Amino acid sequence: MARGQKQYTEEFKNTIVELYNSGNSLAELSSEYALSKSTIAGWIKKNKPIVADKGKTITDVDYQAVLKKIARLEEENEILKKAMGIFARK
Repeated sequence: MARGQKQYTEEFKNTIVELYNSGNSLAELSSEYALSKSTIAGWIKKNKPIVADKGKTITDVDYQAVLKKIARLEEENEILKKAMGIFARK
């Protein structure tokens, strides 16, 4: 992390996003909470819902987590396939 960079809690970030979604502008939030507009815009983008399937929505963060989990499971499957090949030879 860069020197002097602040860390904000997920609860705080979600509160700012909710305020934006309720009608506050980026400029208002930026001046009121001393945050840059780009920081707020990034939080809004991460929490923007994505329509996944038949009315179900997920956020970009949730989507990225699912992609990571799929990659991990695929890697585990490959390892198990190799292990099955080794044990089948014996």
